[in-house]
Order: sequence, then C-alpha cells, then structure tokens
Amino acid sequence: MPVQSKPLVGLPSDVFEKDDQLYHSIGDKYLRAVHDVAGCAPVMVPSLGEDHDIDAVLDGLDGVIMTGATSNVHPPHFGEEPTVAHEPYDHHRDSTTLRLIRHVLDRKMPLLCICRGFQELNVVYGGTLAAELQDTEGRLDHRAPESDDIDVRYGPVHAIDIRQGGPLHQVMGATRIMVNTVHRQGIARLADGLTIEATAPDGVIEAVSIDDAENFALGVQWHPEYKAAENPDSVKLFEAYGEAVRAFAGR
Repeated sequence: MPVQSKPLVGLPSDVFEKDDQLYHSIGDKYLRAVHDVAGCAPVMVPSLGEDHDIDAVLDGLDGVIMTGATSNVHPPHFGEEPTVAHEPYDHHRDSTTLRLIRHVLDRKMPLLCICRGFQELNVVYGGTLAAELQDTEGRLDHRAPESDDIDVRYGPVHAIDIRQGGPLHQVMGATRIMVNTVHRQGIARLADGLTIEATAPDGVIEAVSIDDAENFALGVQWHPEYKAAENPDSVKLFEAYGEAVRAFAGR
C-alpha cells in the first residue's frame, strides 16, 4: 500500500533585508512543532504582498499557522499613527497575512495564531493593539527575561486562567497553565467576533477563539512552539491542531 502523505500546513514568512536583498524566513521552532508534534508537513507561504494569489496557495494546503515574529503590525492597519513604540515593522508580511487570515477563515480551514499572528487575528476582526505593555500602570512586564540562555527567555513565567468550557479548556483539560512571555505588545480593544479564552494575572488577553468558527480556530499570545515536544501543554495544543488538519484534509 502507498504511504499516505502528511497534510500540508502553511506558515507565512517574515521578510528581512540583507546586502540590499530581501529574504524570507520562518523560525525553525515553528516548523518543528508542525512536523514533530502536529504530525503535518510545514510549507512556507512567502509574504509577496498584494500580488500574491492567496487562493492558489490555499488550494494546496490543509491548515495554516500564523507565526510570531520580531516585527509588529503597522498601526495604520488598526487606525493608529505609527510611533517608535510600535516598531519594528514588516510591511511585506502585513500585506500578505492580513489577507491570508481572511481567506483561511472563509474556507473554514484549521487556524492557529501565535504571538504576532494572534495580534494579526485581532486586527483582521477590527480590534486594536497596545504598545509597550510594561509602561502601562498595572501591567506586568511581558517581555522575555533578560538572559543569554534561550531556555530562560522562553521558559514559563506566569500562569494564565483559561475560560471554563471554552475550546482552549477542552484542548488543555485545565483552567490554569504556565506559559512563557516574549512580547511587548498585546490586545488593547478586543475585536467583535472574538471571545477571550485566557488571561494573564494582570488581565492581558492571552488567548482568543473565533465565535462563528466551524473548525479549529484559536489564537494564543505566548509561544507554545518553543521546544513543543518537551512541553505537555504544547503537545496537547499542536496535537489537537494536527487532528483538525487531518480531518479537514480527509473531507
């Protein structure tokens, strides 16, 4: 019998310039989480901008994961003026991913949004973002701990409280878990159409679901992809996502 191929999961590229040339990249940790834990085959979706035929790309995919990034969504996309606090930017990614999310949802494909992807999801639905959370009274410092050890920077820092009975609770089987925190920005105004699934101790939104989603559709602010195979909670999340992707591929 022929070996059944793995379903394909698309991940958008980040674009950076070096030696006057543009390069597209995806962090290895995202690819490993998709391949090793979700049991799917990762595929780069290049951030080619407005000319990119998103539907042609999605015709060959079974799911999408919106990755985190060092860049932030450009503020005019959510009705604000750019400031130094909002930087850095990746306009190539913005012009691709904000359309990509809409097309994925229209197709009812499994969608997992992480960190920047989580914030992109809120912007797509009409929400806003807050810059430099640590400068707001009552907020924790959600930036990574200062350390030369990457395991420390991506290690668990604070608990999140998960909404009882929601889709994230169904995946995790718990109402409280520990997560890492590697972000400066977060959701300011939650978009209509999204439901809060988890919050940090200071009230910062850590996870959302899409109200009318007919498939797996979650966004998380933390980084479950870091050494995902070694973290039981990350395993639960990516395995549940992989199951949804295989079900979608089998239709």
